[in-house]
Amino acid sequence: MSDTTLLLSEEVREALARRRPVVALESTIIAHGLPRPRNLRVAGELEALVRDSGAVPATIAVLGGSARIGLDKAELERVANDDSIRKLGHRDLAPAFAAGASGATTVSATALLAARAGIRIFATGGLGGVHRGWTETQDESADLRLLARTRIAVVCAGVKSILDVPATLQRLETLGVGVVGYGTETFPGFYLSSSGEPVDWTVHTPDEVVSVIRAQDALGGPEAALIVANPVPEAEQLDPDLHDRVLTEALDESRARGITGQAVTPFLLEYLMRRTEGASLEANLAAVRGNVQLAARIAAAM
Repeated sequence: MSDTTLLLSEEVREALARRRPVVALESTIIAHGLPRPRNLRVAGELEALVRDSGAVPATIAVLGGSARIGLDKAELERVANDDSIRKLGHRDLAPAFAAGASGATTVSATALLAARAGIRIFATGGLGGVHRGWTETQDESADLRLLARTRIAVVCAGVKSILDVPATLQRLETLGVGVVGYGTETFPGFYLSSSGEPVDWTVHTPDEVVSVIRAQDALGGPEAALIVANPVPEAEQLDPDLHDRVLTEALDESRARGITGQAVTPFLLEYLMRRTEGASLEANLAAVRGNVQLAARIAAAM
């Protein structure tokens, strides 16, 4: 990418030059994942958590056809409040650059841009994955293939529980994307501490995560990501019975309405938030906070 399409903030550029810890943060949660004005408050809170844990935050977005790696106050406010801000996956980046467009970056776009900027640690809520009914729809998030060819460590609370978690884990294995559970022997369930699916490897400290990252680098081979699956604390998870009941209702309702393709995920997430009276959103934010703090500790340990 040219200097005109990948613009690092002075703080991020200086931190990378001095080998100080930097954590990439996505911007879709700010632009499209939270109601106003809470979205801007959360954006500031997440950056503060990174700083408090000893690292530099690099919230990523595309503004005026350029990727911004690290946003200032005015840029954060624009992402949070501008109705014209689009949602950009990695496939949308080239058209957005060419058109001079502005957009918030999803997991795939953030991971790609962070890696291009030289940032190794990325914190998010939950990944996309294989959708339920894949054998009929062939619907799979672009996150998975992008992570199969992007060398970055992603701290997340698993994949969104509205997806087919076992199929997603199988797909990650097929694609060669490493997965380690952080302090857990089961894969997290996004809103839930556990999906019930086992993980093959468990780490317990930031230093252990760094050892895996360094071993990955030493081995070479495909430039795949490492997923650090960090469960939301049990005390802050969504009530499992409520989760299962409302998700079943949401899936039934989406089928009854004939909702398909990219419309499924936002429908299910909105249904969960509404029918749990906001409890799913609070569990989501608890997971994001924990992931951001852990990512900063891992970056500092490197």
